[in-house]
Amino acid sequence: MTTRVLIVEDSSTMRHHLREALAPDPQLEIVGEAMDGERAVQMTARLRPDVITMDMMLPGISGLEATEQIMASHPTPILVVSSADRQELFSTYNALAAGAVDVMEKPRGDDSDADWASRLRTSLRVVSRIRVITHTRARRSTTTAAPSVPATPTPPPVPIPALTGVSVVAVGASTGGPGALTELLCSLPSSFPTPVLIVQHIATSEQFAVAFSDWLGGQCGRDVRYATDGTPVSRVAGQVLLAPPDRHVFVRDKLLRLSDGPQRHSCRPSVDVLFESVADEFGAAAIGCLLTGMGRDGAAGLLQMRNRGAVTFAQDEGSCTVYGMPREAALIGAAQHVLPPARIAARVAELASAVHR
Repeated sequence: MTTRVLIVEDSSTMRHHLREALAPDPQLEIVGEAMDGERAVQMTARLRPDVITMDMMLPGISGLEATEQIMASHPTPILVVSSADRQELFSTYNALAAGAVDVMEKPRGDDSDADWASRLRTSLRVVSRIRVITHTRARRSTTTAAPSVPATPTPPPVPIPALTGVSVVAVGASTGGPGALTELLCSLPSSFPTPVLIVQHIATSEQFAVAFSDWLGGQCGRDVRYATDGTPVSRVAGQVLLAPPDRHVFVRDKLLRLSDGPQRHSCRPSVDVLFESVADEFGAAAIGCLLTGMGRDGAAGLLQMRNRGAVTFAQDEGSCTVYGMPREAALIGAAQHVLPPARIAARVAELASAVHR
């Protein structure tokens, strides 16, 4: 079955790279090329492509604005193809929060470009299969968005058990994670006292990583940084710590540890590695949250956390960009609560405030 691709890129050189990269695969058909954001929105409505490659820095309306309009009116899987320029990366993460599915770095002009074309083809095939949801962000300036309706019924809340303390909140996310993490962290009280450890599957270059931590911190007004090896968890109260690119993060002897050990579920960092260590180290004094993402990373670890007495959450289907990882957690009984990110945050805050009174 042919996958119909719309290329959105103002650079003729980059459009040439994209055409050349897709040419070897007869199943990837380029149905149009847009050189500016306004044309991208119009061509999406007219051509209804299966997937879009989206540049961020466009004449007229930007790639971010085009993404917002497309996701509000004609939801289509979007792969952002971005340079490592800091301003462009901030726009990229805004686009991911607005509904774009994934990001891929543009060719660097060095040895890393050797497999760039094959990686692009693979990414487009994967992204094109994702069933995206409507994002009303672009419409909010003129109308009030209707509340989202979960695609499957959300189970009634389970009473929160009494805890003796909450030492850590562990969070895992993948595709769609930037938006879900922003909603979760922005919905926590500004004085939230518990360290939050996060594994987010995302592009692994150093420039992408630094920009992501800065972007996320700016979005939620919190101290967001990358975890460093040997840091005592007790010393990072109120901080949000991310797993560094291509490194597992876990807890041992109440210290944060980093590892370049084998991938889990083709992922490094892996959510399961973090969750399993938190289950072993903190037991009932932990909270686990598994957010939107493809695959099953984190489901088994969340179940281990629940079996050790932790309170566990999974994002509901209606608010997920990809209902993969949370679905796996729900299927095996790992999640006590299945909720959208803002409601997860509210219940997490209840737990933390109850034990810090």
